[in-house]
Amino acid sequence: MLEEALEHLVKGIVDHDDEVVVRHKQGRRGDLLEVRVHPDDLGRVIGRSGRTASALRTVIGALAGGKNVRVDIVDTDRVR
Repeated sequence: MLEEALEHLVKGIVDHDDEVVVRHKQGRRGDLLEVRVHPDDLGRVIGRSGRTASALRTVIGALAGGKNVRVDIVDTDRVR
């Protein structure tokens, strides 16, 4: 559910919404949602001074209902 919500929010921000990918990973410190977008949209998702990314994390944290969920915006230019 959280993956779909995050994907919906990010698709509303970016220009290349067909390239938005949200992956769920289970870790020791809780759930991790990785967001990958087109390189041209990376700045839009992060926002000025990280405000958009912070807002996305806040919304997902509220939807998680107290569960420990991290949101990571992955730079697609880096080697995976």
